[in-house]
Amino acid sequence: MSICLRCLKRALILPELSSSRAAFSTSASLHANPTKKKAVVPKTLAKAGRTLRLAKNKRVVTARPPAAGERKALRKKVVLSNTNALEVPGLDELSTETVRDGAKLRALEGKVVGFGAETVEALRCLEGFKPGQGWHLFRRPAALLRKDGVEMGEAIQRAREEKSVERQVVFGDKGSGKSVLLLQSMAMAYLQGWVVIHFPEARDITNAQTPYEPVQTADGKTAYVQPRYIASILSNIAAANRGLLNDLRITQQHNLPIPLQSNISLTRLVELGANDAQLAWPIWQAFLAEITAPSQPEKQGGLRPPVFVGMDGVDHIMRMSAYLDTEMKPIHAHDLAIAQSFTAMLAGKTKLANGGMIMAATSGSTRPSVPTLDHFLARAYALGHAEPLKAVRDALLEQTKVTVYDGDLAPLEQLNTSAMHPEVAAQVLELKYGIHHLQENDASLEKLQGFLQRFKVRLPKAAVWDAYLPKDENVVAVMESGVRVTKVAGLSKDEARSVMEYYARSGMLRGSPVTEGLVGEKWTLAGGGIIGELEKGTVGVRF
Repeated sequence: MSICLRCLKRALILPELSSSRAAFSTSASLHANPTKKKAVVPKTLAKAGRTLRLAKNKRVVTARPPAAGERKALRKKVVLSNTNALEVPGLDELSTETVRDGAKLRALEGKVVGFGAETVEALRCLEGFKPGQGWHLFRRPAALLRKDGVEMGEAIQRAREEKSVERQVVFGDKGSGKSVLLLQSMAMAYLQGWVVIHFPEARDITNAQTPYEPVQTADGKTAYVQPRYIASILSNIAAANRGLLNDLRITQQHNLPIPLQSNISLTRLVELGANDAQLAWPIWQAFLAEITAPSQPEKQGGLRPPVFVGMDGVDHIMRMSAYLDTEMKPIHAHDLAIAQSFTAMLAGKTKLANGGMIMAATSGSTRPSVPTLDHFLARAYALGHAEPLKAVRDALLEQTKVTVYDGDLAPLEQLNTSAMHPEVAAQVLELKYGIHHLQENDASLEKLQGFLQRFKVRLPKAAVWDAYLPKDENVVAVMESGVRVTKVAGLSKDEARSVMEYYARSGMLRGSPVTEGLVGEKWTLAGGGIIGELEKGTVGVRF
């Protein structure tokens, strides 16, 4: 019997026994972290070595960086003269004699009127000229005197004679001439010897770009003061009204942080606040108290002229501002001290003993959402046209007693539907058509009387408040105080022709004479005579 050693060796090696149980674990195997892959090192395509750098390709920056405030100053820079433009011969000028004579002022309606050198300097100090208004296109500053401007001049003259106060809010489409109307009103007030105060842009009050601090008011509430902004306004007032304020002296005792001489001029008082921002707010309060106090002729420098206060972009202070209080909640613009001062005058709470005008213009280019203000503006504008229509309807109803032809239709025909709210204008046409239809068909007197009785003047939808929108009670208190609302509409074709002829005489409108067809074309393309669009479409397109 032979034994195979190879088989014997295999038999001696015992087989490995595999475990019949799985290893104990409290988590599933799928929850284990996956194995990390090795990071792939990107291959460098460029070869190691030096890069060729030529001296001629190296950019050397030699210009200095802009200084603090330099860019803002360049952005707000206003050029008021173009030496390449022609001098317009025979251009009428807004003068003291003109603005004090109502007949002469009305004779200039519809004409382009220039500003005198002294007036231009005062308006420049008050920042009345805006960078985007096209002053740089012409030889000297001039503007079209419209019907609204004549009415403002008459209101200023009336306030001076009667020592009354005119409170106005001007609104309209973008580029319709609201800021220029405010500028002309400031010029007319300045020429009549008024103290002129101007807030050039209300957005600068509320956009949280200036330092602010809380103060306690006399009634125990908290207001927020912006020292640097108030100091800049005081600086503008001193520069523009220096000749007038030099003759006016302090007549009251004021609680100021610094001692003052008893006979200091108002110019010196304003300059103290302009030079020191920490004194700006108490100086502003003292200055406001002085110019709104009754005149004291028995005292030297005690006479007080009327006051003109204007603000552009007033819709920015009719809402919440960008400032935050100590609880990180937005501050309403009416809680900012300087805005509070203006709204108190606009609402009639601050009395102007010597008369004056408070004028505010809305903004079309930077207009924020202000539903409460929009409602009151639309309502006042609609009521201004609905009430004359209602008066005409009542007069016709009173006159038609015997026949359908007794009523005088002349007042109805004189209503200018082109300047009305579209919904009110449609009602005027409805009334005209109804009366003419009944007269042509020889209707009975009872039918005409019934038609007039059923005809009710309806307010436009925009003039009815939306119950789902919250009302801003601060704005309501101002707008329900009897403020007059004026809408600046587009130019008439005659006014557009006058402006385009001025462009042509200045040498800025060339290529074709100013004909009726050209005026109609540009007037239509300008959205019905929007002066800003008319300027862009005629002379602004070349620059």
